This record gives sequence, structure tokens and C-alpha cells, in this order.
Amino acid sequence: MQGKVLKNKSGLTEEQFLAAYDASRFESPSVSVDMLIFTVTDEEKESYRKLPEKKLRLLMIKRGEHPFIGQWALPGGFVQMDESLDDAALRELKEETNIENIYMEQLYTWGDVGRDPRTRVISVSYMSLVDNSTLDIKASDDADDVKWFTVSCRLFQEQKTVTEKGYVLQRLFRLNLSNDENNLSAMVKIVKTVEGKVTKVEREVVESDGIAFDHAKIIEYGIERLRNKIEYTDIAFNLMPELFTLTELQKVYEVILDTELLKANFRRKITDMVIETNEYTKDAGHRPSKLFRFNPNWTSISE
Repeated sequence: MQGKVLKNKSGLTEEQFLAAYDASRFESPSVSVDMLIFTVTDEEKESYRKLPEKKLRLLMIKRGEHPFIGQWALPGGFVQMDESLDDAALRELKEETNIENIYMEQLYTWGDVGRDPRTRVISVSYMSLVDNSTLDIKASDDADDVKWFTVSCRLFQEQKTVTEKGYVLQRLFRLNLSNDENNLSAMVKIVKTVEGKVTKVEREVVESDGIAFDHAKIIEYGIERLRNKIEYTDIAFNLMPELFTLTELQKVYEVILDTELLKANFRRKITDMVIETNEYTKDAGHRPSKLFRFNPNWTSISE
């Protein structure tokens, strides 16, 4: 038996309503995607007897068009009407950096009214961790250049004010991006307001030197999320080769968390995440170290 055909207050069926619908009744904001592509690389060794230091790096493009021409931005661009957000992110990444076939996860949606001087733009940000040795980076499309930047994001100032219903925590973070040719910086203010069970967090770029749009706060947020996720997920293993030493893995955790970790505590924490192999390193100047690989079943073990 067919169901009753429902009509709205004007007496229209859904088919009739859609046929007469005027999409121009409401202004449509533009939608874009921005990608945070992180990697960890080795610094050049001062001595072959020392393990190389590791650095957290982020991929940035140099804008070749207004607005913010000549400044550095996250890879990204506008979403087309016939593609999904994920497809747009992958397309823009390929067009601007020549990167393809990598895993990305949606991070956050940025919708401040004045965030883009061209028009009302809502941006969906994505994050990915990659082994950069497997990538062939090339600038194309409207990007003048594409480069890896060493990232530093540290707390600069903190102030907590107690209120009648809770508190206000204001924190300033200093963001620095650098490579051999460029030094970019920004100051990002984060205001966390807690009233009873309600928490509100606002971010604002209060200073920016060389970083386009509001991308400084997107980067700061991405680093915060990355530091949180590395504590309870296997995300760090996206940065590792198939075989690695536990010391190499610990250095990756330390560079992302920006802190030194106790060896015994770290190894206890990741014991279920790795599988021991019968292979060893062959580096000159070092005692052979046992190699490990990621344990793809670790989540079921930890549950």
C-alpha cells in the first residue's frame, strides 16, 4: 500500500516544492579546504657516532596570487560544486604540491566572518602525518613555491582569572616556522571561558609575520590536536619506516610533544604497539640495535 503524499502549508508535494525552489533566496558562502601535512625529519649529523636529531616539519606553499601574495599558506583551495570535501582536499593537494594517495583526517571547520578578504569563506581543515622520504614535492597551480618548515609552538604567556561561575584562562602561544630561506612567526591567543558545565574556546591571531589568512591559528590548533592524539592513537607510526628502533620511535614522540620522555616509561607505554623482529641496524659507529615494526592489532590488545 502506498503511503499518503505529504504536502506543506502551501499545498505542495516535495517534488513540486523542489521544482519551484529558489536557491538564490539565501546568500551562499564559499567553502574551501586547507591541509596540514606534518612530517618528522632528521637533522644533519654532527658526528656519525651520534643519532641525528629529529625535527617536526609542516608543508607550506608560497602564494602566487592576491590576497597575501608572497606570503606562505597551507595547501588548499575552493571546493567545487560536484565534489565532496575529501575529494576537494585530495585534488588541491595534488594540484599544489604533487602529493597524492595519502591518508588525511578532518580536523576542524573555520567560519569567522572576516577570515578571508575576498568573500565569506568557510574552511574545513585536514591533517595528515607522512613519511616525507616517499613524497615527490613540486609546486604547481597558483603556488609559487612549496617547502617544508620546521615548526615550533610554545606557550608564551598564561593568565587565569576566577569568575563567579567559573574561570577565564587566557594563553598566548608563539608559533615559529623556519627553513634555510624563510622565518615566519605568529602569536595566537586562546581564551577558554568556563561557566559551570559550559566551556567556550576562542582563538585569535594577534600577530602574524609571513603567514597568510588565519592559518597561524589553524596550525596552532593542528599541533595541539596532534599532541593529544599521539597520546592515545597510533598516528605517530605514519611517520615511521616499516622497521625502526625504539629509540627512533621515542625521538619522534619527543619532537611532537616537545618534551623529553623517560625511556622506561615510554617503552612500557608502547610495548603493545610494536612487534620485535630478528633484524638489527647496521649503522657504522653504533652498536647494532634491534628493529621493531608496528603491531596492527594493538588496539584490540589494549581494549
